[in-house]
Amino acid sequence: MEDKLVTLAIRTYQRAQMIKSVLEENGIETLIHNLNLEHPEMAVGVRVRIKESDLPRALKIVEEMESAWEGDQTKATKQQILIPIDFSDQISKATDFGFYFADILDAEVVFLYVYFSPSFTISSNNDLSTYSISDSELLRRIISSANADVHNMTNLINSRIDKGELPKIPFSFELKEGVPEDQILDFCKKYNPALVVMGTHGKKPTNELIGSVTGEVMEVCQSPVFAVPMQMSLESPDDIKRVAFLTNFDQKDLIAIDRVISMFSANKLELFFIHASDKKETWSEIMLAGIKSYFSNHYPNLITNYDLLNSDETLSLLDDYLAKQKIDVLAFNTRRRNIFARLFHPGLAYKMVIHSDTPLLVTHV
Repeated sequence: MEDKLVTLAIRTYQRAQMIKSVLEENGIETLIHNLNLEHPEMAVGVRVRIKESDLPRALKIVEEMESAWEGDQTKATKQQILIPIDFSDQISKATDFGFYFADILDAEVVFLYVYFSPSFTISSNNDLSTYSISDSELLRRIISSANADVHNMTNLINSRIDKGELPKIPFSFELKEGVPEDQILDFCKKYNPALVVMGTHGKKPTNELIGSVTGEVMEVCQSPVFAVPMQMSLESPDDIKRVAFLTNFDQKDLIAIDRVISMFSANKLELFFIHASDKKETWSEIMLAGIKSYFSNHYPNLITNYDLLNSDETLSLLDDYLAKQKIDVLAFNTRRRNIFARLFHPGLAYKMVIHSDTPLLVTHV
């Protein structure tokens, strides 16, 4: 099969040369097509072209380069899997998946527990006052209880590692005071973990204005987030066989799909590419077929399928589709949105956390 050239990006001549240098250091053959051949340095933009087979890896490399150029946050010296916890019944499943992914990604596990401090109290007439002696004693008890829970959980994890129930992965705990979603997002901004693994309540009636912590983190977090519903049927990460990827045909979906495949065993994985729309368009089906063909060629052991969901009732139809096809994980790429957008127009990640019992893998690329 002929490996044709595709345009990776159009950049200034200087930036294109930098991209070309880094890509070739990573073994990716790169060509620059100048719009001004006689004076390339004066060109408004030049095309960076690569082989089609190198596209997913090249997109990821360029994304990382440009994030660094924009002054992105510092990264931890070793990759981390972040597992926010509240010492609930969901810890066991979140821990199982967190250690599973840490083993695949050669990362360490960090458990983050956020506690609320009674630093301020509101009186009956709504005056703000500083905490009292009784509040200070309550804070001491909260921290003491959290430390005891950490000690017990440490012993439990070490015991499971000794029994072979969990891979031998370095792990640690961090206790932070504040609002859970704020502290989780601050951690991700500072350390850029490879993945955040969080528990959810799944399907349940809710009247909450803001919604679950997991939904909030998924909408904003720069790191990929894997949501583990309390009522899910999966007993262990090894049970993941069928993954659906919801695409809007964004170019960055290629990076996200490649990332999803890398987190699971392609030798046993069946991948479904789906697109939801309120009207049937031939072009959408052509695009889905193209994505299926692309990844079939680049991952020969991967079983691929595609489906076009035609409905404006996307959420309910999607949930029915996941159940019918026995999908183990739903993955999709989404863009970070500001607080006003999240309040008045909740995104798919937030809606699925509240209304679905299917594990979610949400990326931001």
